[in-house]
Amino acid sequence: MHRTLDLSVPAQATDGLLAALARLEDVIGLGVHRGASVKPPGDVIVVHVLNRGADEVLRLAGEVGPEVSVVTAETSSIIDPRHGARVENDVDEAIWEEVETGLRHQGRITPNFLALMALGGVLGAVGMVSEGAPQALAFVAASIITPGFEPIVKIALGAALGRGNVVRRGLRSTLAGYAVFVLVAGLTFLLLRAAGSATIREFTENTELARLASPGGKDLLFSVVGALSGAVIMASYRRSVIAGALVALVLIPSAASVGLALSIGRLDLARQGLERFGLDALLVVVLGWAVFAVKQRTVHRRGPLV
Repeated sequence: MHRTLDLSVPAQATDGLLAALARLEDVIGLGVHRGASVKPPGDVIVVHVLNRGADEVLRLAGEVGPEVSVVTAETSSIIDPRHGARVENDVDEAIWEEVETGLRHQGRITPNFLALMALGGVLGAVGMVSEGAPQALAFVAASIITPGFEPIVKIALGAALGRGNVVRRGLRSTLAGYAVFVLVAGLTFLLLRAAGSATIREFTENTELARLASPGGKDLLFSVVGALSGAVIMASYRRSVIAGALVALVLIPSAASVGLALSIGRLDLARQGLERFGLDALLVVVLGWAVFAVKQRTVHRRGPLV
């Protein structure tokens, strides 16, 4: 995917910005509509640019000042025989504004976000009292429908870019989302027990619970890979496969175990689950920060416009 950027700029800044953009080799197409922007008033510059050049376009747009307004969009293809080799060798990097917007959409505290966290809590509870294939299916399904990775990695992004407001929003979403998850997981276990579909023993003697309490080297390697891959997925704009990162982590099983343990008054098991959840969340934050920091130093070299 490449990028189309619509820049709404004050009329007096148009010619200078057009000249600067025209000099960029990664700008494949460039057009201007004089006086076309009603809100904000001014001209509209349309830029068809390769991913590798999007940051430079946005840097130049930022130099215009706060009057500039930018809309970004994915472009499925750019067909230009004169620049064929350059187009073919484009990179797969997201721009910071798109990463942050995507994380804001996925992790914002809304009824839909909380509903998905709650439904994930139901499946997580079922997984903690199941074994074998049904357990794996429950955890994988919960990881796919639960937006549980994005709020945590948002903390890492904000820290890497020095954006305190992004860190705070990520923390709020993480706390709110997983509080709902844990609560619903506990309530689901109570309902399953009342219906005769689960027992306390099925939870306390579950092999997954033992694995959470004493993770081995292979378990920790899974979590490390999950945390790293999730950050790379976000940075490379491959959001359709983000569920894989949450599946590799154990955020879902550990959070579910906290809810089930609290519902039966087993504070020792709740503490164990919380410790494992904290470990994986810390890996996401630390390794995510490392990935975003490297991307900032080697690829983007600029902060978001807003």
